[in-house]
Amino acid sequence: MRAQPVHYGDSGAPSIPRTQNGVAEALPPADRMEFYREMGQADEHELLGVLRRWWMRAMMYADPLAEPVRTAIETGTAPGRPAAAVLHEAQAAREADSR
Repeated sequence: MRAQPVHYGDSGAPSIPRTQNGVAEALPPADRMEFYREMGQADEHELLGVLRRWWMRAMMYADPLAEPVRTAIETGTAPGRPAAAVLHEAQAAREADSR
């Protein structure tokens, strides 16, 4: 018997384009205004980080999580590591590999 491949990302949640319009369309109206405000205030070095952070939030909203799980994630009480820490480590690893 052979091991079966595991397919990640097939949670049934819709795929959201990593574009300003794609993220904005996926957000609830109240968050959409905050997203546009942050995008408008970001300089050229911050834009990608703002877009990435809001894309992750839009993906979370699109995922059919139970409300207690969603609340725990939003308040920072869910188990695991913060996405910001993981992204920071990935960026540091890419920079180390490029040297």
